[in-house]
Amino acid sequence: MTTTLSPRQAERSRQSAETDISLRLTLDGSGKTDIQTGFGLLDHMLTLTVFWADMDLQLRCRGDMHIDAHHSAEDIALVLGQALLEALGDRNGIERVGFGRVPMDEALTEVTIDLSGRPWLEWRGDELLPPVIAGEERDVWREFYKSFAAGARCNVHVSLLYGKNGHHLLESVAKGLGLALRQAVRRSGSVIRSTKGGLD
Repeated sequence: MTTTLSPRQAERSRQSAETDISLRLTLDGSGKTDIQTGFGLLDHMLTLTVFWADMDLQLRCRGDMHIDAHHSAEDIALVLGQALLEALGDRNGIERVGFGRVPMDEALTEVTIDLSGRPWLEWRGDELLPPVIAGEERDVWREFYKSFAAGARCNVHVSLLYGKNGHHLLESVAKGLGLALRQAVRRSGSVIRSTKGGLD
């Protein structure tokens, strides 16, 4: 007897005075993306993460880019995290924890996540990033991953180990997050992976 699992996907939107965001996320995808955030480097990094996670993502954002990319990056990450949490459902059977360590030329970073239900970001080594990347301050990226952790209610630990090129470092992180997500959302049973009996 073959068991057909229901597709894990979610659609989310967010409107404010700063951003107008809509997205559709499919966890069991093939890396297909259609992403327009208004911030080219963020489009690139999201594309990498989704591809390496074997997910599909459609995303549109109209944000106040005449100010900077801060609001757009922060809100996109929050909505993406919320969509991930919704698509996971009751989280029965998922691996829950994932890890990615990816070289990008001279740069190496590692990303570890736990879909625990508890939001936390540990962001280490960002002094390696140049103060400005693609016209935006490097803090935009810490805020992006912090908002993702908050929306998805998960632990995200990012360590930038070494490297000289900011783009390479960020690309390594984006791919590492994708690998970690691919492992963590994988279904390998039917129970919640917690000795407490629940994730919170």
